[in-house]
Amino acid sequence: MYNTLSKQVLPRLDELGADLLLTTRRQRWLALARPFIGLAGYCVAVAFGQWWLTPPIVFLIFVSVVTVTHDVVHKSLGLSRRQTEWALFLMGVFLLESGHAYRTTHVQHHRYFPAGEEEDPEGYPAHIGLLGAIFYGPVFLYRLWWWAFRRNGKRAGQRTWMLLEALIPVLVFLAGLLLWRTIPGILVYAVMVLVGSWVYPLLTVYLPHKDFGDTPLTQTHTLRGTIIPALFLELTYHLEHHLYPQVPSHNLAKLALRLDPYFKEAGVQYWYVI
Repeated sequence: MYNTLSKQVLPRLDELGADLLLTTRRQRWLALARPFIGLAGYCVAVAFGQWWLTPPIVFLIFVSVVTVTHDVVHKSLGLSRRQTEWALFLMGVFLLESGHAYRTTHVQHHRYFPAGEEEDPEGYPAHIGLLGAIFYGPVFLYRLWWWAFRRNGKRAGQRTWMLLEALIPVLVFLAGLLLWRTIPGILVYAVMVLVGSWVYPLLTVYLPHKDFGDTPLTQTHTLRGTIIPALFLELTYHLEHHLYPQVPSHNLAKLALRLDPYFKEAGVQYWYVI
């Protein structure tokens, strides 16, 4: 909900251009295919003993999964209801996470940030400082899963998805241990995605919302640049996303350009990177 200043400054999405909501078939399948391409690259690197390539490959898998899951949650890829449920499950499997728990907590985040932990558990790390966000990493996803599981108490279907998603990491780690001598890449991958998930509170919550204010234009930041935004598949445009969450990630850079005059009028401060 915008305050008076925001209503005066920010245009409606249809004024900015209906093309911002467009997702072509090619863009949809590319977004969904990136995690599979990344996993295939990981398997090739392991097969040829190029272990030094595995951390950057897993990083790229993280970015691709987070991006596409983000778009699936906001229904911006044009998927059907059934396709959405399966996409949330499959994308979560790549990072041994619960896509359905993420949908529950992320929608809540958009509705209630900067509320407290009970109302907005996903946004909670923004309230606890830099060190708090760093040390919160190992328990972050577990607390989100439990919050979402309780939240879906009357939705048996969603709880079934979440229970299945909670079982996947156990099975993968068990398989990794049992097959360590013959296929060490399974356990190595599982450990990397587990440890990688510990940076979520810092990178996806605390830093984007650092020193947040009490208006929509000051509750989060936008990160401008060329290389870093492209590397993160445009998710650095966090302010633009919060203001217009229905815009798919592949159109966020275009949205940012069209919002520049309004942001300058409102005095929005940009963060610049390479």
